[in-house]
Amino acid sequence: MMKDYTITNLLDLNETIARELFEGKTYPWEVLPEIETFILKLGKNLNPEEYEYKDGNIWIAKSAKVAPTACINGPVIIGKNAEIRHCAFIRGKAIIGEGAVVGNSTELKNAVLFNKVQVPHYNYVGDAVLGYKSHMGAGSICSNVKSDKKLVVVKDGEEKIETGFKKFGAMLGDHVEVGCGSVLNPGTVIGRNTNIYPLSSVRGCVPANSVYKSGNEIISKK
Repeated sequence: MMKDYTITNLLDLNETIARELFEGKTYPWEVLPEIETFILKLGKNLNPEEYEYKDGNIWIAKSAKVAPTACINGPVIIGKNAEIRHCAFIRGKAIIGEGAVVGNSTELKNAVLFNKVQVPHYNYVGDAVLGYKSHMGAGSICSNVKSDKKLVVVKDGEEKIETGFKKFGAMLGDHVEVGCGSVLNPGTVIGRNTNIYPLSSVRGCVPANSVYKSGNEIISKK
């Protein structure tokens, strides 16, 4: 078991409206097939005084800021004080946490963004879970399908977990910083409080509290 990359060690479930989605599971990627069903269930129970319902199973907090040029397809929940900026494209099956930022030309699909997540400039986030206050630099993306189209395997050294998923974006722990222009390859899992250098191509598991300079150079934070 990859204990360092369990939900307990990656994510603060107090920082998401989707806590119930993660409960009873071991690893964060186990929620991916259930996001859509969970949104439909949760959305119907949201307080109508706090959330506005729009056709297509879209629930938007009344305190959220949504640019008129954003394209939003349901099912989606957009949390309190979130900001959806110019030309953001939300393709559906997305939970956007309180105070989160989805920015210019950023695309989301089948993803859970915890509170205060920032994906503010030209990001692609598909089949992914982004922990509390994680941040993706401009142009960094979650690649979610392998080039050979094979099922994704999560690898940590010699340890391997067969996910059974063809589509699997990145799993980011709380407070992860991803540098500009980076590609998080399918099956990437990044531990809490870790920084990824700009222009990195990341695959596999990256330990918590570290600095990823390259695949051959990962150092612990002092």
